[in-house]
Amino acid sequence: MRILVVEDDQKILGALKRGLERQSYAVDAIADGDEGLQMALSEPYDLVILDRMLPGTEGLDILKRMRDSSIQTPVLLLTAKDKVLDRAEGLNAGADDYLVKPFAFVELIARVRALLRRPSETIDTTISAYGVTLDRDTFTATRNDTLIELTSKEFALLEYLVSQPDRIHTKDQLMQHVWDYDSDILPNTVEVYIGYLRNKIDKAFPTLPPLINTRRGFGYVFGEKHAS
Repeated sequence: MRILVVEDDQKILGALKRGLERQSYAVDAIADGDEGLQMALSEPYDLVILDRMLPGTEGLDILKRMRDSSIQTPVLLLTAKDKVLDRAEGLNAGADDYLVKPFAFVELIARVRALLRRPSETIDTTISAYGVTLDRDTFTATRNDTLIELTSKEFALLEYLVSQPDRIHTKDQLMQHVWDYDSDILPNTVEVYIGYLRNKIDKAFPTLPPLINTRRGFGYVFGEKHAS
């Protein structure tokens, strides 16, 4: 999952980027409102964490521009303003949630997960499809209850695929949602990581049907009976 964080306090911005990346999210960290607006309008994000008071374009203006542009990406608004009217103003502008500074990182993560939650999830931080289960709390993956050792990026890629089974994902879509803007991505990066996952998810279970399949000319599908 790819997250945009727009926060002008460099200490908070750095802490959020490091903490979210430890949770296997791809994070673009921006300290300026004008640049944040440009990124929010031009890049596909799964979530935007937005400070209300920013140099350049303010947080509420970024939020309003996103909604006016029909961008319905979930937005978590951060602010030092804790009055009811201030919170109501942010929610009325289109924010999905609101967190008052100072906040505990564990609470922010809980809100991030709630906003990213998809219908295929089971309980809290666990998602599952076709016998593969991922736990976002422990960063563990299993297939038919057998533990699979994954790197952080492999976990992030598999998480994205499992959360949307039976859908075709192009290489560009996978790069946009799993790798952040500053990542050094080569043309075959996605193919390499898909190969890593196939070794661990499919080839390690030769008696089970392959789950990471290629649709030639289109992209990749997580699920059974999709190879072509």
